[in-house]
Amino acid sequence: MTEQKNSSLVAKLVPVMLAFFAMGFVDSVGTAANFVKKDFALNNFQAFLCSSAVFFWFLIFSVPTGMLMNKIGRRKTVLISLWVTLGALLLPLIPVKSLALLMVSFSLLGIGNALMQVSLNPLVSNIVTGDKLASTMTFGQFVKAIASWSATVIAPFVAAKYNNWALMYAIFAVECVLALIFLGKEKIKEEEITGKPSTFTECLALLGDGTILLCFIGIMCHVGIDVGTNTAAPQILMDKVGLATEAAMKATGIYFIFRTIGCFTGSFLLSKISAKIVFAVSVVFMLLAMVGLFAFNTQGALFTCVALIGLGNSNIFPIIFSQAILHKPEKKNEISGLMIMGLIGGAVFPPIMGFMSDMMGSQTGSVIVITVGVVYLLALIAKIKKAA
Repeated sequence: MTEQKNSSLVAKLVPVMLAFFAMGFVDSVGTAANFVKKDFALNNFQAFLCSSAVFFWFLIFSVPTGMLMNKIGRRKTVLISLWVTLGALLLPLIPVKSLALLMVSFSLLGIGNALMQVSLNPLVSNIVTGDKLASTMTFGQFVKAIASWSATVIAPFVAAKYNNWALMYAIFAVECVLALIFLGKEKIKEEEITGKPSTFTECLALLGDGTILLCFIGIMCHVGIDVGTNTAAPQILMDKVGLATEAAMKATGIYFIFRTIGCFTGSFLLSKISAKIVFAVSVVFMLLAMVGLFAFNTQGALFTCVALIGLGNSNIFPIIFSQAILHKPEKKNEISGLMIMGLIGGAVFPPIMGFMSDMMGSQTGSVIVITVGVVYLLALIAKIKKAA
């Protein structure tokens, strides 16, 4: 009986994890931004706007998506998000060198990802419940991180071999189709929504809850650090060590490798030890990395700092997210929408980083902005409960 139950659980988790992999495609924009900067001769501020084009849409679509889930369900909302993502992946394959076309693609990728992030995380709670939720969500982030890392390998490869970094999206499109097929065939039982669905204003009013607000800002900082490091790491290596773009891209790869390792180990650690301890150690890793980015000027030391950020930032999201939805489980859909709206941090941090870098004439400006996010997470440790 237990074996049959476990088999059924795996069958439900496989299509969900395929969707988590597709969720990771959004992080390819950080890799793409470095190639776009080179292709179109952009300055730091303009290049960082590529990430803003993606994450701006989380502000617009996150809360409405939570309301949409109340009407059509989480699985159907994830399927819609996959269709939008597929469209975004196909646009860069059009054989026209156009910055406007790429910005439309990045925007659609952001819209699809906003829909997916809001609906996919609570969908996991329909499969896994209780104290295993945070660890399962972390495993999902591990799968997502693999997709994020793959962009740093595939893009330089196809750029060197075919002189077209955007061909990585053809590979991603195939996986997206597989996620659509598998999740489309799977039936996942979702709890019925009782009572009158929340309005947009009522959803936003949840930010009046102190815990929800702190978690919201925490998500903003987490994503700001993530997108900021993803985009700025190669620039930091080029600035401090003088590496070429292709060689400097290894920094982004290192970030995602260690974020992947962190997510994988975190999925086990969170089922064994306190979420508060994992959160605290993670933030300390990032704080040490920030000190290193200011102090060091050698390639090996800077790569180590980037690795520490990846390791430290890997488990922040699932811990904060699970804290928020377990705080008010009866408002799971609405809170999910609010937390994913916090991904607007990915649009807020990059342009400020670009502006500071251009103003200071170095990537020290970027490091200062990222450090602000890390300091907030340091202050948030006291508010994290031991169990998540």
